[in-house]
Formats: sequence, C-alpha cells, structure tokens
Amino acid sequence: MGAQLSLFGLAQRAMSAQLVRMNAASSNLANAGTVSGTEADAYRPVRAVFAEQLDKGSGLSTVRVSGVMRESAAPVKEYQPNHPLADAEGNVWTAPVDENAEMVEMLDASRQYQNLVEALSTAKQLMLDTLRLK
Repeated sequence: MGAQLSLFGLAQRAMSAQLVRMNAASSNLANAGTVSGTEADAYRPVRAVFAEQLDKGSGLSTVRVSGVMRESAAPVKEYQPNHPLADAEGNVWTAPVDENAEMVEMLDASRQYQNLVEALSTAKQLMLDTLRLK
C-alpha cells in the first residue's frame, strides 16, 4: 500500500466505498420499472462488492471496492401486447428492482457515510484540543 495509513486515510477509503454503494443503489432506483423487449436486454440491479485490505505498515485493516457486480435476478416477464417494445408474443421484460430494498440500501450507506464524517470531525476536534494544551 505504500505510506502508512492514518485515521484520515482509513476514513477516506471507507467514505469512498459507501459512495460507490450509494451510486449503485441510485442507479438501480433510476432503472426501476424500465422495460425491455428482450430478457437479455433488461436491466439487472448492481451491487458494490467490498473486500478487506490490510495495511502492512500500520497493521490496520480497511475496505476497498473490489468491483461492481450485476445481480443474477431474472427480469419480470409481463404480457403487454400493446406496448411498443412487446415481442411477437406480446411480452415485455421489466427490471427486477425492489425499490424499497434500494431505498434501505441508500439510507444505510448514507448513515455509514455520516458516521464517518462525524468520526473525522471528532478526531479533528481532539487534535485541535491537544494542540491548545501545549
């Protein structure tokens, strides 16, 4: 990893990971209800995949985003013969996005991000208080 990690470096990585998580959930929400003419073209939700990363210099463990993966959830087949994207059998496929689950995902990521901001704010205040003691 190079230079030894500090509290601020750890928090920055964790905040970046939560931001990727939030972006994935918002992408899923933006595509909820989208319709496709084929099962293969239908939108499938994405999820951020996290991995632990050990800093050998400090012995601290942090998080990294190892990727953003598409879920294997099958699109929902609906019979809508009058839809412009309907196939010869009158079917369309809608994105298998659970809007409530995505809102919970965004809320949780947002709370985690806010917790990190508060931890950094506390650390900064403690550093300033320590400097005032000298």
